[in-house]
Amino acid sequence: MKNIGFLSFGHWTDHPQSGTRSASDALLQAIDLAVAAEELGADGAYFRVHHFAQQYASPFPLLAAIGARTKKIEIGTGVIDMR
Repeated sequence: MKNIGFLSFGHWTDHPQSGTRSASDALLQAIDLAVAAEELGADGAYFRVHHFAQQYASPFPLLAAIGARTKKIEIGTGVIDMR
């Protein structure tokens, strides 16, 4: 059996051209992305941890929110950036 998942880097910048206006938007979009991926049949959703950044600095609240909205997709961290 093959599994398919994705790794989200969760970049956010306060730029006028960005569709993500705040760190909060980045987190809400991550939740929506995981929900949509599960609906499409993906098996995993992994998120890069950005220590000392305004978004994704603490992955566990994000993973808990995703877990509350999904049923069977595997969630976790994929890359831990310890700058």
